[in-house]
Amino acid sequence: MDNVQTDAPDWFTSALASPVETGRVDVAGAQVHYRAWGPTDSPGMVLVHGGAAHSRWWDHVAPMLADGCRVVALDLTGHGDSDRRPKYGLEQWAEEALGVAKPAGISGAPVFIGHSMGGIVSYVAARLFGEDLAGVQIIDSPVRARTPEEEEARRQLSFGPKKVYPSSSEALERFRFVPPQDSAVPAVRRHVAQTSLCEVEGGWSWKFDPTVFNRSGSDHLHGSDPRCRIAYFRAENGIIDDAMMDSMRRRFGPAAVVAEIPAAGHHVMIDQPLALVAGIRTVLAAWDAEDAVSGMPD
Repeated sequence: MDNVQTDAPDWFTSALASPVETGRVDVAGAQVHYRAWGPTDSPGMVLVHGGAAHSRWWDHVAPMLADGCRVVALDLTGHGDSDRRPKYGLEQWAEEALGVAKPAGISGAPVFIGHSMGGIVSYVAARLFGEDLAGVQIIDSPVRARTPEEEEARRQLSFGPKKVYPSSSEALERFRFVPPQDSAVPAVRRHVAQTSLCEVEGGWSWKFDPTVFNRSGSDHLHGSDPRCRIAYFRAENGIIDDAMMDSMRRRFGPAAVVAEIPAAGHHVMIDQPLALVAGIRTVLAAWDAEDAVSGMPD
């Protein structure tokens, strides 16, 4: 596949040229693959992708968050270059996200940043082991029983049996975002599409296990007592309506930070990555200031 992006903006080219490390960690009997940026043995964050996505959705975002901290993007099992499991569940994925943090070079309690299904995984993590997290930032996730990708799969609108395409170019022509989204930075869209493919017997196919959409549910989705700080980024043109946002606000609690990313579709890192980075940085700075004040003597 041709990865040359002649029309890519400078910030994108610079991000993809940043040094990156890769590794694998055993979590509950499965090898979980990750990519990492920034200094090791530093405070940091774990980036959690959405359903049928993978760690490389963050390639252009992670380096811009890695100034003085360790940024780790993992492939949840059933996705990307991680192992497949006989069955999948939100609690297992939450365990994987926490399980890679320390081996991948994060010192202390990590911040989880999750998009779509990854935000749901991060909320479950906040309820399971929030005291081990420095906070959770959620990006346009419907914190409910089913993700938009799972709804599409169950209605047989997307994610049917995996197809094998005779060439990568033919596969790339069929690449679509779920839920649908036309707005995107072209270079980002191409990069995500190209890194979503792998060579298989007979041609090319997508790097996810279709059975991830049959994952088990979680009782932890319905609670309103996250055990760590919460921030929520709603996409202006995303999938969260006012009623759902109001319901989630109540569950997150009065201290939660809630903000909207202007002009963003659901896949915020695809069409508004710089605004997303600014939002994440702002929340992290606010939390750092809060920690500094709380640590000051009376």
